Amino acid sequence: MQWFDVLDWGIEGQGWRDTEAPFDRLPAKAKGMVPEPVWNLSHSGTGMYASFRTDATTIHARWQLGSTQMGEANFPVAAFSGLDLYADDNGSWRWAAATQKLESQTPEVCVIEGMAGDLRDFRLYLPMRNPVLKLQIGVPDGNAFTPVPPNPAKPLVFYGTSILHGAYASHAGMVHSSILGRRLRQPVINLGFSGNGKMEIALADLLAEIDASVYILDTLPNMGLDLVEERAEAFVRHLRTLRPNVPIVLVEDRPLGNYWIKPAVKQSHETKWRRFREIYDGLVREGMGDLYYVPGRDLFGTDSEGSLDASHPSDLGYMRMADCLEPVLRPLTKQA
Repeated sequence: MQWFDVLDWGIEGQGWRDTEAPFDRLPAKAKGMVPEPVWNLSHSGTGMYASFRTDATTIHARWQLGSTQMGEANFPVAAFSGLDLYADDNGSWRWAAATQKLESQTPEVCVIEGMAGDLRDFRLYLPMRNPVLKLQIGVPDGNAFTPVPPNPAKPLVFYGTSILHGAYASHAGMVHSSILGRRLRQPVINLGFSGNGKMEIALADLLAEIDASVYILDTLPNMGLDLVEERAEAFVRHLRTLRPNVPIVLVEDRPLGNYWIKPAVKQSHETKWRRFREIYDGLVREGMGDLYYVPGRDLFGTDSEGSLDASHPSDLGYMRMADCLEPVLRPLTKQA
């Protein structure tokens, strides 16, 4: 086997290089700037991937995980700790394989075998939750292997909650931000923090350090009406001040899947949606440009089939979220 360390050519989907650990999602200076739970969750490489080109019929990987925990109730092992392989098929990215049944903090596995051996591009996604300390890709001796460095284009920057962090996705490349990155052929940075997408101003400061093509703010699932009142407008204003020419997309939260049959839950959703929309409308009336709004009612679809627990999307729900956001983001990426 020939083994290649992905850090030798760079990882896609990382907003900062000055990190405490090699695949952290926030810079080292963020420790102390952001709430401790956000800092702890930033050690997972959610949304990151390594790109390469090979004609191998077999692809192997070995990686070192930061935690002995392989999965949890809302993260199957393949998503929590596993790698996820996609391959280019005549200009479209298609799923190829995911690693499963992991029992060690230092897995070494055959990710896929039996391919035709055509020269093609691949991307290998990192686990969504278990921090990765080291990652190597292996192909048999004699096969071509060309590292593909990160795309220099300005990234889509997503900031959000456990939904963006990938809860209930079956494999690591299935979160809607990654789906959209493949569809739009754009680099994506995923800043989803489970239970902790709450619009602290420090996060606006950090987001603004990234030279983004678009900012997508999807934090309402972690924010009650009180936090919306306290933080939403201030966060958007601050980010706009720091990045006056970058489009900002505000995303309403999805309704709980069974909200239609629970009157109090339905009223709570609609009250928060209405206030968030009022904030958006007020900013637009003031003249804030390049500000966009995505209603949340249909994010998981309209049939209540897009979630496993009413709150987080299944793979179907993630596809539907991508379908809702794509028409908004596609023209914005062309402007960048």
